Amino acid sequence: MRAFHLAWLSLFTCFFSTFSIPPLLPIIRQDLHLSPSDVGTAGIAAFAGSIISRLAMGPACDLFGPRLASATLSLATAPILLSAAFISTPLHFIFLRFFVGFSLANFVANQFWMSSMFSRCTVGLANGVAAGWANVGSGLTQLVMPSASWRTALVVPAVFQAMMALMVLAYGQDLPDGSYRNVKKPEKNSKDDAIGVFLNGIKNYRGWVLGLTYGYCFGVELTMDNIIAEYFYDRFGVNIETAGVIAASFGFANWVSRPMGGVISDKLGKRFGMRGRLWGLWVVQTVAGVMCIWLGRVNSLWGSIVVMCGFSFLVQAASGLTFGVVPFVSKRSMGVISGMTGSGGTVGAVVTQLLLFSGSTKFSTQTGISLMGVMMIMSTLSLTTIYFPQWGGMLCGPSSHHQHYPLLA
Repeated sequence: MRAFHLAWLSLFTCFFSTFSIPPLLPIIRQDLHLSPSDVGTAGIAAFAGSIISRLAMGPACDLFGPRLASATLSLATAPILLSAAFISTPLHFIFLRFFVGFSLANFVANQFWMSSMFSRCTVGLANGVAAGWANVGSGLTQLVMPSASWRTALVVPAVFQAMMALMVLAYGQDLPDGSYRNVKKPEKNSKDDAIGVFLNGIKNYRGWVLGLTYGYCFGVELTMDNIIAEYFYDRFGVNIETAGVIAASFGFANWVSRPMGGVISDKLGKRFGMRGRLWGLWVVQTVAGVMCIWLGRVNSLWGSIVVMCGFSFLVQAASGLTFGVVPFVSKRSMGVISGMTGSGGTVGAVVTQLLLFSGSTKFSTQTGISLMGVMMIMSTLSLTTIYFPQWGGMLCGPSSHHQHYPLLA
């Protein structure tokens, strides 16, 4: 359990750091004279940074273990947030968000760590709780940050992140049997093995499909974290503190919603096998897409808050359901598959931010939110293509020929 708490708290600090900036945007955009295009570009930059780092984090976990990979990234990115005290131009702000976004790759280490520590009958719950509780950081920062001077305020998440990284190094354990280095002893052909692990992962089409669907559940969640406070501030005329509280409720839902997605995945898996896990993910994410469309069409403040709460629960539960499937895709390349899926989340966030909320679009933010819901529904249809010969898929049962069963490698 010590590894569990270190994993989620470490990722919590990364979410807190990355999303400490959006609730302060109404102040920052005045101080730095940011245009709507600058704000949109900075939001895209935050997610673009994490795409690169998540792709690298998967192989890093496979080779060095999640504890070392996680702590190293946190220690490398914490000082970048401190540099906010010295930025003075829109370009500086964009670069700040780009490099701070690298810390979100700790999500891959978090899920790899939990998948290594817990059995497969409870892996959905473990992954859901660890990531869900960590994602609360994106809600807490919406609540805390608007009350302080923005340059000074950003010192807090940076120090918090560095402290947790040091605790992970000092007290963490990669596997139930000990450290990754001792249990997974490197072989002479470790370079060839690393390439094989990577190729084995990227050639598995299931990882690409899960990356796509994750892009439109977790990616949508990231986009909402980026725009929600500013949306309520601009559209409904609430003050910055109230907008922060409303936005915080979106992030705080992770405390229950993502773990609930993991529980649902495990329950459906026990009763219906892999078909149950896939159908559960499809249903929850599709309904979340409908709620997202509805959110963009509600014109009252309280109506928007109610719909937002329902939407947040479902879209975050879909993320939990996704990582109830990921550990079954490949045991040998679990880190690579986790990295592909996690990167898909940030690619989805970049695409939606670029197409719908870049500041240069011809339609309103509320229309963009509804269009994002349509994209969610369409992308989730790709789940019908996932098939495991030994377990089946959404529309087909398992193969009757054992020689068709691939090793979970």
